[in-house]
Amino acid sequence: MAVWDDLVGQERVVEQLTAAARAARATVLAGRSGAAPATATATGEPAVNASLMTHAWLFTGPPGAGQTTAARAFAAALQCTSPDLDMGGTPGCGFCDGCHTVMSESHADVKFVRSDGLSIGVGDMRDLVLRASSYPTGGRWSVILIDAAHRLTEAAANALLKGVEEPSPRTVWLLCAPSVQDTLPTIRSRCRHLVLGTPSADAVADLLVRRDGVEPSLALLAAQVGQGDIERSRRLAVDEQARSRRLDVLRIPLEVADIGGCLAAAQRLVDTAKADAEALAETRDVKETDDLKAVYGAAEGLGGKAPRGMAGAVKELEKRQKSRATRTRRETLGVALLDLLGFYRDVLALQLGSTGALSNEDQRPALDKVASAGPPEGTLRRIEAILDCRRALDRNVDPLLAVEAMTVALRAG
Repeated sequence: MAVWDDLVGQERVVEQLTAAARAARATVLAGRSGAAPATATATGEPAVNASLMTHAWLFTGPPGAGQTTAARAFAAALQCTSPDLDMGGTPGCGFCDGCHTVMSESHADVKFVRSDGLSIGVGDMRDLVLRASSYPTGGRWSVILIDAAHRLTEAAANALLKGVEEPSPRTVWLLCAPSVQDTLPTIRSRCRHLVLGTPSADAVADLLVRRDGVEPSLALLAAQVGQGDIERSRRLAVDEQARSRRLDVLRIPLEVADIGGCLAAAQRLVDTAKADAEALAETRDVKETDDLKAVYGAAEGLGGKAPRGMAGAVKELEKRQKSRATRTRRETLGVALLDLLGFYRDVLALQLGSTGALSNEDQRPALDKVASAGPPEGTLRRIEAILDCRRALDRNVDPLLAVEAMTVALRAG
């Protein structure tokens, strides 16, 4: 399966990245033979334009559109070693050693940067800039993929700017962010910008059936509810608990008839987010801690005394784990707020007489009940209350206070 197959509904982006990968390969071949990159090679490949390739790329788009998927596929295409390339094949075959190791995130020349916490610090970024100055071990490209460039601190972004301003000849930076405004102007001005669109529900459903073996009707329902977010749709399709949590969230519009109901709904929402974070951490944190101690040789006992340096390393790991738990709770709350937002958007569509498809068609009785209970102006105020809650969470407002304020506003309309 080609590395591009999971990039749903992004034909224009795939076309641009494929052309860039061809140009990148021509550059590598030209460097070995001394020929100009834009000329035809000795193998008879068609001429390519070297300007199609650049050293820094910025992928943006709505949640779940596939920014990281596109960047990873591009990284694989840059490392592709398929023999079909000599006959004009498309880079990114998905079967060669280069593609396989990149897609499994084990390629020596491709570094994946993810943040467990709320931000990416300057220390990590300085290490990456230093790494970027070295020549790739495989002789092709050294690729650094940052899948949350919007989480860079100001100091980290300035450190990244140094690497992007003075690129090494064989280094490629791939940055992923929700929007172009989430990166420094000085960084985005040095990147080639690719905007991914929201894929259609039919395209997402087809991917779920083809890749995950989901039953077609469930795949379509999950794709509609996921509102174009591929990973969210996949979780809904394969995880019964995720579907149950969504139904709990969509009960909130019917439970805010009084203040008691508002506060109870808010508490349940926050408790669910906390439980999800704890469930995720329960196994991952223990394994990480055990693996770290094993690295220091603590598993061998050593007379019951901790090896030198281990205490500090464990303390630093626990700090990262705590930050990750906070981020997980916020992300869970964010998903719940998106579900609520989709519900009220469907309510507004019904109130305005829209004939378009509803994201939450399976909740039609609840939608009709809420739509008939008030005017569209009230629904718009409720939508704004949800957006205010999201902004409050981004400003580190206590989650329970932010959600309680939202549920009370939902009641007021």
